[in-house]
Amino acid sequence: MRLLRSRTITTAAALAAVALAALTAGCGTKETAGGTGAKTSKTSKTSKADAGGAAAKVPTQLKFKATTVDGKSFEGTSLAGKDAVLWFWAPWCTVCRGEAPTIAKAAEKWGDKVTFVGMPGLGDTSDMKQFVADTGLDGMRHAIDADGSLWGRFGVVAQPAVAFVNDDGKIQVSPGAVSADQFDAEVERLIQQ
Repeated sequence: MRLLRSRTITTAAALAAVALAALTAGCGTKETAGGTGAKTSKTSKTSKADAGGAAAKVPTQLKFKATTVDGKSFEGTSLAGKDAVLWFWAPWCTVCRGEAPTIAKAAEKWGDKVTFVGMPGLGDTSDMKQFVADTGLDGMRHAIDADGSLWGRFGVVAQPAVAFVNDDGKIQVSPGAVSADQFDAEVERLIQQ
């Protein structure tokens, strides 16, 4: 009994350490972006269109409106029924800056099959514009999250993070930076779902 209790405590401590590491893997935040920290969010599985030709059901997380860094209007509902990648970043985040080339290359490589949208937050719009220009990310839209509410919808509490949204509405959020190979593998998996 004592051995079993010791293993249970050790396992609980290990799980707590892994959870803490996952939450602190990014740059951290200047302020809390909101949300629950959930890594995966599932919506009911729907097809792009039912037999009668109706449009895909829109996951709750995609029911938002935002302004892009170039001042245009963007609606998350426009992603319903599509494979999409949402990249959560901040203009002052050095880890985000290091990951930006991976995102830019993936958007160029997969852009004909997957919609890529940057989700910048925790900064000034002018700094976001400069980040986009400096990192070669001007080939994709960037929907500004001025108050942290968009990040919160996806359970993102630190940057960078990526939400993979498949065409039937399933959303998987991956916190922290990823390598180019990991990112390509995740995008391929997204397309095949």
